[in-house]
Amino acid sequence: MKSTQDYSAQIDKLKSALDNAEAIVIGAGAGLSTSAGFVYSGKRFQDNFGDFEDKYGFHDMYSGGFYPYSTPEEYWAYWSRNIYVNRYTNSPKPVYEDLHELVKDKNYFVITTNVDHCFQRAGFDKQKLFYTQGDYGLFQCSQPCHDETYDNEALIRRMVKEQKDMKIPTALIPHCPKCGKPMTTNLRCDDKFVEDSGWHLACERYESFIKENRDKRILYLELGVGGNTPAIIKYPFWRLTNANPQATYACINYGEAICPPQIESRSICINQDIGEVLKSLCESK
Repeated sequence: MKSTQDYSAQIDKLKSALDNAEAIVIGAGAGLSTSAGFVYSGKRFQDNFGDFEDKYGFHDMYSGGFYPYSTPEEYWAYWSRNIYVNRYTNSPKPVYEDLHELVKDKNYFVITTNVDHCFQRAGFDKQKLFYTQGDYGLFQCSQPCHDETYDNEALIRRMVKEQKDMKIPTALIPHCPKCGKPMTTNLRCDDKFVEDSGWHLACERYESFIKENRDKRILYLELGVGGNTPAIIKYPFWRLTNANPQATYACINYGEAICPPQIESRSICINQDIGEVLKSLCESK
């Protein structure tokens, strides 16, 4: 941990970078949602999945997603509750709202590997968001036989409401409207992930934003990105910062705030809880 003096100095540097940036690119990973209270274990898991823990023996939501359920009724009982809790409920802490307050009047764009929809619930402009890894709120064909996705909110809510003994009614099991095969959640976990038209349009908007602003005073603000998928956000942010002498790289990540030596002089690395840092920035705004 950095000393209080170092932390205060870093906060001042980040505030200055936010104030002076002509463009801001936010790169968000799982650590941002964790800071907002979307944790997958502990009390939150037990409050929502205590019955699954007792029956199946897993101890966190991530493990529950890979459990080999015997029937689709059991599988969707778990997944509908998981999706509901992590996609259709509000985050316990106003971390995303504080981030929105800091950038809402600025020239910004967001790229994220998160699939929980927290950005839109906090008021971020949908046209300025690129969800690279999918969305808990969408279904796709498991085959997949076509490149379309389907909103799942109404069906997920029914599954949660009507499940009994950790099983949903058979009639609620989702099937592809074109080929009849089982539907699955639109998450990038294998080579069957569907990149629909909305995904491609968001990708184009993100690439255009980078192209238009890459040589300006641009702040690459990385929040909670770990080592699982560094090629999506972390490495590109490092390369883009290195290529532009006017760029600043900022990383807020509890325990993983690092940067390469080539851009150290233009980097702000804060080893602290993201929510606390954003709260401090909002208070000083």
